[in-house]
Amino acid sequence: MSAPHPLSAPLDDGLRALGLELAPGARALMLRYVDELVRWNGAYNLTAIRDPREMLVRHLLDSLAVLPALRARTLQAGTRLLDVGSGAGLPGLLFAIAEPALAVTVLDSNGKKARFLRHAQRSLGLANVEVAEARVERWPHPAAYDRIVSRAFSALADFFALTRHLLAPGGQWIAMKGKLDDAELAAVPGSVQIRETLRLQVPGLDEARHVVIAESTT
Repeated sequence: MSAPHPLSAPLDDGLRALGLELAPGARALMLRYVDELVRWNGAYNLTAIRDPREMLVRHLLDSLAVLPALRARTLQAGTRLLDVGSGAGLPGLLFAIAEPALAVTVLDSNGKKARFLRHAQRSLGLANVEVAEARVERWPHPAAYDRIVSRAFSALADFFALTRHLLAPGGQWIAMKGKLDDAELAAVPGSVQIRETLRLQVPGLDEARHVVIAESTT
């Protein structure tokens, strides 16, 4: 009988703290994702975080902390979600694992990160994931998205401006941030309505985390 994964118990503790239940097999896929990230990070320097336990907290649990808010906004089978500036697939790949009914696109213009995204999509068998290697403002994708997510991608006003052409009517932007800056919020144009700002609590992380949920008014 094989030994349990060293991150198995910490992942379970984190999921319980977040109040998250995962689809069958999702937990094992997330542990495999961490293993692949650690392996590729040695050669491709995908993230400055090297320790797997720190990756679990600062990458996995930090990304998954927004999932309850996303689920509360009526995710349906076939809901199209775009993760802009996905990097190593955070949070897009994790959302795809946790919610297999989502149709997720992970987009990054960095070649080595896009290569890792394609590798992770194949090795984890994520049939609901599409990888795009492009700058978002120059990516005229033919279909609009119901949710557009970013994790520390840019200032809010820039995020909304760069992705407006990809947001479906009635869709929502989900911006993951650290501290909320009053000046940054004030710079959001009148064509964007901020519906809600939520403070997130990431298990094991004593730092400010927020999510901003917004919609287009035009």
